[in-house]
Amino acid sequence: MEELPAADPVRAPVPVAPDRTDASGTSTGETGPDGTVIATTALTKRYRGGQLAVDRLDLAVPAGSVFGFLGPNGSGKTTTIRMLMGLIEPTSGTARVLGRPMPGASRAVLPHVGALIEGPALYGFLSGRDNLTRYDAADPTADPRTRRTRVAAALDRVGLSAAAGKKAKAYSLGMKQRLGLAAALLQPRRLLVLDEPTNGLDPQGMREIRALIRELASDGTTVFLSSHLLDEIEQVCTHAAVMAQGRLIVQGPVADLAAGARGRLVVTTPDAGDAARVLKERGIGDIVVEEGRVTGEPPDGEPADLTAALVAAGVRVRGFGVERASLEDAFVALTGEGFDVER
Repeated sequence: MEELPAADPVRAPVPVAPDRTDASGTSTGETGPDGTVIATTALTKRYRGGQLAVDRLDLAVPAGSVFGFLGPNGSGKTTTIRMLMGLIEPTSGTARVLGRPMPGASRAVLPHVGALIEGPALYGFLSGRDNLTRYDAADPTADPRTRRTRVAAALDRVGLSAAAGKKAKAYSLGMKQRLGLAAALLQPRRLLVLDEPTNGLDPQGMREIRALIRELASDGTTVFLSSHLLDEIEQVCTHAAVMAQGRLIVQGPVADLAAGARGRLVVTTPDAGDAARVLKERGIGDIVVEEGRVTGEPPDGEPADLTAALVAAGVRVRGFGVERASLEDAFVALTGEGFDVER
């Protein structure tokens, strides 16, 4: 059997379990002493020429979480993941995965970790089914007696059963991404690391992958999900970290991150121009006028007084309230920058 092409490993997750040992009898750990599955301290990567890709990163990923690693393209997310998986050496600092130091413990840790980084490596001349068969055959822990069943189940789980016999070179980008995820689901692992898993997928495909991630999380799998899409992180993740220009801006439970930012005042009215004028007179800032809707900063005073002022000015108020702050609001508040929220 020829070897797979040199590429990022694609493995799969398993519910969090007590400490185990690898085939050699060496303990693989499970979490750090603080209950983290991934932990870094001052992790730094500087490339030749002085480019600083990751700058003193302190990251803590709790066991059992769906952890969103969030940042614009070029913020250092993929470089960080490559260091965590032992694919590149850090310039300085430390990283621990499943309680073991990386990259030093790569041989003990990686068999227990599933990873899809920068897209899957595929044999274009083989079918999707045969690609998965080769991935499985390259795994020394895989039982060949159940290979065909597991390959079929993985293809079905990502919606590729009908295209299983099609050559991978004819797959679209989204189909290739699905096949990589199928490879990650061939066998259960303890930690799943996904770098932009919805890349190339249509809206329906994105929803299906999000549902799959939630399903894995409900089984106890720790999922580390890198993305530049704020709405994706907000919909599926329990915890998140925000990166910008190689530096960690903030991390914590998603609800707490959004709660740290103020929401938006929303007034629904056919008299948007008049409403905007009244709001401005009442000291409301950052006013945005749209058809049938005016938004702005939430009021510091009593909202009822603002409603009364609108009505007294003859504004027909059909809706009034303060929307909950989103991750986008939190990111803008923290960095003063915009963010890609749609593909």
